[in-house]
Amino acid sequence: MKTMSCEQLGGACDTEFHANSFDEMAEISKQHSMEMFQQQDEAHLKAMGEMKQLMQEPEAMTAWFENKRKEFEALPESQ
Repeated sequence: MKTMSCEQLGGACDTEFHANSFDEMAEISKQHSMEMFQQQDEAHLKAMGEMKQLMQEPEAMTAWFENKRKEFEALPESQ
């Protein structure tokens, strides 16, 4: 199991997520983002706006996603 923070995944806080795969990590992060959106958390809304801009350029989004996947793979296993 590996650990990444919301901020490491493009978010706005230091909440930690734990997952066995990058795909699982991405899904946990997505659920957290939806919760923050529902709460209208200002910092997360700003981060979501930045991600939305990134999504306008598919190549940039793919590169960002692959870099995050590599970052996840390089992490040590959590205790």
